[in-house]
Amino acid sequence: MPSQDERLLATMIYVTSFFTNFIGPLIIWLIKKDESSFIDHHGKEYFNFIISYAIYSIISVLLMLILIGFIMIWIVGVLAFVFTIIAAVKAYEGKEYHFPLIFRIIR
Repeated sequence: MPSQDERLLATMIYVTSFFTNFIGPLIIWLIKKDESSFIDHHGKEYFNFIISYAIYSIISVLLMLILIGFIMIWIVGVLAFVFTIIAAVKAYEGKEYHFPLIFRIIR
């Protein structure tokens, strides 16, 4: 079971993403990834999530030419918001969370 500090920092990776999409989580992850495998796991998951959903957003923008992209971009946004909240709760509970529908680029 991860310590309270590890759980809090892993949760902060997700919470800070609402304010600083990339920089806040990156700073937390880079500073603490060597000290805690729990924080390292959540940092890798978050950045795989960001990469995957950036790709989904680009595809949605391209599909706006045939109008289906306008619906898809909203779906991508809502899913990103919901999955981020779920991941923050799981991190605070001390559980490892795996985002659905992402590419595991960072291992």
